[in-house]
Amino acid sequence: MPIAFADRLNNVETSAIRELFKLLGKPGIISFAGGFPDSALFDVDGIRIAANAALTHEPGAALQYGATEGYQPLREEIARFMGNKGCTDLAPEQLIVTTGSQQALDLLGKTLISPGDKVIVEGPTFLATIQCFKLYGAELISAPVDGDGVQTDALERLIEEHHPKFVYLIPTFGNPSGALLPEERRRKVLAMAVKHQTLIVEDDPYGDLYFDAPPPPSLLALSASVPGSRELLVHCGSLSKVLSPGLRVGWMVGPAELLSKATMCKQFSDAHTSTFAQATAAHYLKSGRMQGTLERVRKVYAERARAMGEALRRELGAAVEFVQPAGGLFIWARLTGQTGLLTDGAELAKRAIENNVAFVPGAPFYASNPDLSTLRLSFATVGLDKIEEGIQRLGASLQQA
Repeated sequence: MPIAFADRLNNVETSAIRELFKLLGKPGIISFAGGFPDSALFDVDGIRIAANAALTHEPGAALQYGATEGYQPLREEIARFMGNKGCTDLAPEQLIVTTGSQQALDLLGKTLISPGDKVIVEGPTFLATIQCFKLYGAELISAPVDGDGVQTDALERLIEEHHPKFVYLIPTFGNPSGALLPEERRRKVLAMAVKHQTLIVEDDPYGDLYFDAPPPPSLLALSASVPGSRELLVHCGSLSKVLSPGLRVGWMVGPAELLSKATMCKQFSDAHTSTFAQATAAHYLKSGRMQGTLERVRKVYAERARAMGEALRRELGAAVEFVQPAGGLFIWARLTGQTGLLTDGAELAKRAIENNVAFVPGAPFYASNPDLSTLRLSFATVGLDKIEEGIQRLGASLQQA
């Protein structure tokens, strides 16, 4: 007898990126497809020292069940970490620790979305967000994005038309867009949240990965200067892109009532995030090593981003357009069709795989009305020589008949 699965699974498909990974075992392939940090840059010594400190100073707490809200020393360190980025009034009790920021998105789905609820996301946006919110039955509405992030005038019109349950944004070096929302637009987002009494979710896993100048303050940091906005704001953060994805440590800041409901749902999911991982992260943040780690990874990613941008301009020329990112892990590009070349990102991806280079076509990152000419390229895990070679292969793939 066939298994009768839940109806909610009819709303989602397997990740196009995960499916693509099945093709990446091919020998000699250069991959720009991944969305993860370079494991060669992990501060292994610092994490080892932090783990040993956790086992030395509080072995019972580190290895025992813990509070669903999070390990208190880590909540304190995260509040301090956020305080150094302008969130000076954030108390540990105003955040909960999640198993990666991905769990924060799942908790938002569980606590806020009923089937048929409307949720506004950027077009394009993080693929896992689309899948997660659809799983809970949301009707997703795409707000247009340009080189500076979400277009706030269009976003406000969509809020007025659809009265969404909430709006989900990645304002700082978005995935996949790489866009950086200017401070003026950030303030407009907070002002419209207050004006329309609409909840805003700020996902910020990449904000520490800037290359030159720091980005504008987060929505969370700016909310102190926009009266009434803090009560309508959720902020999701993570150590995955800056320290280690394997620790699975993220956090969610939000109104007390929402955190209470999210904590209850988290109890049903995993009881709590790994106390050992939390204790390790707490000792690492307390050690002061994070600043050196960030300086190192920023320098490496900046070099790789510049190299990829230069190679794209040289090898593909007018056939591709993109905004050079100021941080993050991605270049978001669009095939222009100039010089009569291909404009279909999915078709180019197939040709590229044949030429031993991989990237992610852009269409899956749209909740609706996908731009089929787009593509996401990650420079994070590829050395400079491989970036040059990979973009040459991409250019050759574009030229082939």
